[in-house]
Amino acid sequence: MILFASTIFISAFLLFLVQPIIAKQILPWFGGSAAVWTTCMVFFQMVLLAGYAYADWLINKVNRLKQIWVHASLVLVSLAFLPIIASIGFKPTDAQNPATKILWLLTATIGIPYFLLSTTGPLVQAWFADRYPKGNVYRLYSLSNIGSLLALGAYPFAMEPNTSSVQQSIGWSIGYALFAVLIVATAWNARKNTSATLGKVRDLQNPVESKPNAVPSLTEQGLWLLLAACGSGMLLAVTNHVTQNVASVPFMWIIPLIIYLVSFILTFDGSGWYKRAIYCGLLCLLAPVMLVALQARLSSSGAPEWGLLHLSYAVPLYCLGLFVTVMFCHGELVQRKPSADYLTRFYLMVSLGGAVGGLLFGLAAPMVFSTYMEFPILLCLLVGLIGLLAKTKTQLIIALISFGLCVTSLCFHNRRLGEQTLEMSRNFYGTLRVKTNGLDGEKETAWRLMHGVILHGEQYRHPDFKSLATTYYGETSGVGRAIEGLRQPGMKVGLIGMGVGTLATYGRDGDQYRFYELNPEVLAVANRQFTYLKDSKAQIQTVLGDARLSMEREALNGFHVLAVDAFSSDSIPVHLITRQAMQLYKQHLAQGGVVAFHISNRYLDLTHVVKQLANDVGMTAIRVVDTPETSSYLYQSDWILVTSNNAFAQALINNGAAQSIADKPNLSPWTDNYNNLFQILK
Repeated sequence: MILFASTIFISAFLLFLVQPIIAKQILPWFGGSAAVWTTCMVFFQMVLLAGYAYADWLINKVNRLKQIWVHASLVLVSLAFLPIIASIGFKPTDAQNPATKILWLLTATIGIPYFLLSTTGPLVQAWFADRYPKGNVYRLYSLSNIGSLLALGAYPFAMEPNTSSVQQSIGWSIGYALFAVLIVATAWNARKNTSATLGKVRDLQNPVESKPNAVPSLTEQGLWLLLAACGSGMLLAVTNHVTQNVASVPFMWIIPLIIYLVSFILTFDGSGWYKRAIYCGLLCLLAPVMLVALQARLSSSGAPEWGLLHLSYAVPLYCLGLFVTVMFCHGELVQRKPSADYLTRFYLMVSLGGAVGGLLFGLAAPMVFSTYMEFPILLCLLVGLIGLLAKTKTQLIIALISFGLCVTSLCFHNRRLGEQTLEMSRNFYGTLRVKTNGLDGEKETAWRLMHGVILHGEQYRHPDFKSLATTYYGETSGVGRAIEGLRQPGMKVGLIGMGVGTLATYGRDGDQYRFYELNPEVLAVANRQFTYLKDSKAQIQTVLGDARLSMEREALNGFHVLAVDAFSSDSIPVHLITRQAMQLYKQHLAQGGVVAFHISNRYLDLTHVVKQLANDVGMTAIRVVDTPETSSYLYQSDWILVTSNNAFAQALINNGAAQSIADKPNLSPWTDNYNNLFQILK
């Protein structure tokens, strides 16, 4: 029994550990976008589905001895894919939707090992049910989720801070080799059972509930799929909403995933954690509350405003709502679980539901909706499902009242999104919204570009103010001082991150401004709704795609100023702030040029990371913190200027515009192979 438990635990641990390992490897190739993680999750769910389908076929169609030979052979073949290091041939060469390329990359790199890991749960549980008919087979499922949870916690807190990406891949590969030995040994042990050639036995723990001879109906199997899809969809919907629309807090994706796994552990443990009346009632209460919370927040002054709920209220509310939702979905699954005769079919339908939820909310939703509408729609669907499953008149009335409130809130939310909104669009990289604060032509009217809760620039509409360098880019900001301080005829400026193109307003006749932008929709909106690019006197060049990959393919540009403006949100593109990136920037600089890093961020302090990079390439780093008056059209900004032009740097320090930066001990230099966001949390 220890062999079965160990195999399932280690396979689940590796199954979840490989996800952040491989995602971190490929993040730099796709601009560090949070959508890379979402796409990876969809891949993992699809392969999990394939693994469960294979297990269902193997258990029900192949005799025990052939099962051992077939599975052992595949496990041995999978060892040829080790170590799991992605080929550089998969690096993108354009800025088109990278989802398909990511899926192919993952298939080629970890497809077979991940597939075989995903088969372990249902396969070993079926073997266990045959070998030990009196054992509680569903507790092994709970054990597998404990292994997954430990892997999820081990990576950010133990592995990432202390090991490089290559070491992580090699360590995981060694663990997979150990798993290969265990799964073969488990299969060989399982051959000893001769009570059933196809591995079908009754679940003696639940003889009444399981109805071992009753074949689950298509309706029942469809309900398994629907419940699993709702749980998976809610995980992605809450993760997207919180990370994009509530707060750009690093690692926020971890919390929803932990909640999701905990719900599996509690519901499949068999200890009665799920109480139907309690969780249905809580969900009927929380669903309309969460929908109303999409509208309201408290401002810094404490006055109510329309918008998004304040961080300190929103995160607990949505996490609680997610927990109640997935407890309902997975609790209902457990109450409808079949006997071990149909265990693999049960897991197949659960996995299919998870894959459907992932496809709908991870890949389809960005193409269908212009904003994150899937979250409120799913809440309405869940409350409606409670009404359909209601067993008493009281439960039905409560569900109907809650459903009515949810639909009303959804309609109100949809109407509010359109107010003061000129344009909304959404693609792989997230949701963009152009908002206005007044009537066009008025002196105070400005149009703003928002990516989730992150401001990507604004422009005043009045002709007298349209050319102002607003927000973080005024003349007293770090980048403003760099451009003005190094002003010369035929100036060349590189800009990583376009926003609305604000910095183009600094351009003069004969200048060249070269913008690098990952998201094609940002470029389209900047040209369609803002005029900084078209009004600039400089020659404007735009390059779509990841900036670093693009610069690696280009001839040296000789930039006098290179502004790196990509670190204001949570999913910062770490590959743009490593030793290798800094060496590339230096190569593209003109003599005495400046690399200006915009490090304004509510949650991360990148000051000493940039300082170390400057030291590493023999350059000087100074910090420019611009704090304008409250009534100003400028926002507080924090820039680090890196240069070998010591005269320029010292002049800024002497006039009080900049300050030198002390070295910080115990901070390891960031490279493409090693970086640690936990070290720089504010």
